[in-house]
Amino acid sequence: MGAPADQDVVRLSGRGRWIRIAVTLVVAGLLIAGSLWGDDDVFPFGPFHMYSSAVPLNAPVNDTEVQLVDTVGQVTILTPENTGVRRAEIEGQLGRFQQDPRLLQLLADAYGRMHPRQSLVGDTVQIVIRWYQLSGGVMTGKFTVQVVAEWAVTS
Repeated sequence: MGAPADQDVVRLSGRGRWIRIAVTLVVAGLLIAGSLWGDDDVFPFGPFHMYSSAVPLNAPVNDTEVQLVDTVGQVTILTPENTGVRRAEIEGQLGRFQQDPRLLQLLADAYGRMHPRQSLVGDTVQIVIRWYQLSGGVMTGKFTVQVVAEWAVTS
């Protein structure tokens, strides 16, 4: 197997080269504009913040979950499977839930639609963040729990 003979090589036409250059410049322009003025909504032509920064190796990292606590203290984790709401949607709106905890009623309602025979009145919906401590980038097993929003279910 040697190098292909010249007659086997297909050369790109002048027009083909200009089309490739134009496409490359458009994509590069979109990436630059998205990086300067865009946010995650314009991905793939904007930043994908999930991977744009690093946590120091000894800093705590967080894990957010939504819990439904019934009147006797039984905890049910609210997941996409039992509410239809993804965790990223919760984390993306965390500030809104903190400012207006009544919005947590919507999560209880979503859970209630999937579990119509279960009464949720008097239960509490909480957004909980677990802060896991790292040492050298490895979990130590130590964590703290922070309730950042809470709402007593009304219907």
